[in-house]
Amino acid sequence: MARTTILVMIDGLDPEYLDACPTPNLRRFIEEGFHVPGGGMMPSVTNVNNTSMVTGHYPALHGIVSNYWLDRRAGIEQYVESGEFICSDTIFDQCRRNGGRSLLAASKDKLRRLLGTGTDLAFSSEQPTAEAIAASGQPPPIYSLEVNGWTINSARDALLREHYDLAFIATTDYAMHAYGPHHPESVRHLAILDETLGRLFNDVPDVQLLITADHGMSDKRRMLHLPAVLAQHGISAQAVPVIKDLYVVHHSNLGGCIYVHLDDPAAIDDAIGVLRETDGVEEALPRETAAAQFSLMPERLGDILVTGASDVVFGDPAEITLPLGLRSHGSRHETSVPIIGCGGDFGGFEFRENCDLGRYVSQRVLN
Repeated sequence: MARTTILVMIDGLDPEYLDACPTPNLRRFIEEGFHVPGGGMMPSVTNVNNTSMVTGHYPALHGIVSNYWLDRRAGIEQYVESGEFICSDTIFDQCRRNGGRSLLAASKDKLRRLLGTGTDLAFSSEQPTAEAIAASGQPPPIYSLEVNGWTINSARDALLREHYDLAFIATTDYAMHAYGPHHPESVRHLAILDETLGRLFNDVPDVQLLITADHGMSDKRRMLHLPAVLAQHGISAQAVPVIKDLYVVHHSNLGGCIYVHLDDPAAIDDAIGVLRETDGVEEALPRETAAAQFSLMPERLGDILVTGASDVVFGDPAEITLPLGLRSHGSRHETSVPIIGCGGDFGGFEFRENCDLGRYVSQRVLN
């Protein structure tokens, strides 16, 4: 495996950003390689999609169905931020078995903790290595436009210091949550990404590059509190936010998909009936139906999976006020992602979903 394969996950890169912002290097990659419209996993949140990318599998196999979950057996709620939650091998595991070396560089440290098992080097902007600091300087704040440039440059420097057969680079979506595609700060952020990706591709020898996103982004103007809706009909329930993580500045833990846990499972038909009649609810699916429809692991879901209209998020007004200008994700409306490849022999391989990047590595690079 003399060649280096690099997968880049640009967090929150809705296709609208590519249409709105000048990106000469990405355009060059497309002209010299390929670009197809792709789909992401549901729910359209970071952990679900990144795990699908580094396993090449749907959540039904790898087991990551949210950023945060309620373990009903143990009676505890947890952030999903450890590799112990992943139920399948990753491309890093496969690379190591084949005698190769792999690297993970992430802006968010939660992805280093979740996905870094099996790599030879894993670091983040929040937990940088001494070598990364020496090469790229101190990382910018996680809530900045510049942090993603630091992450990509630090990965490039690591790849120039030592040979790695496989690299996975994951950015953060602070800029996409904060600014729409046509905002000047989005143009500046995309310019940072484009410039650093151009340097990465130009400087690392004998490289094939694949780029995609974990999810898109939508403007959100309405918030629904589903336990209150159900309580009006005598149904007691708890709603667990799929999107919840420690990066609350991004989305205030408000997303377009939520798991509903019923105190009385026998009330499921009544609950689904109520939810489906609620304005702003797009889908209310019982566990097994949701698992089959979205290829999810059923034992890690709530009793009901609920998705919202494009402008809807789910939350509790007693805990949070809907922020003005909120941009977020989680629903079907944020599953469109670009897939771009350059420098490789991609002929005959069908890229339809972001998880196909991992499938390509597993079947074409490491097999």
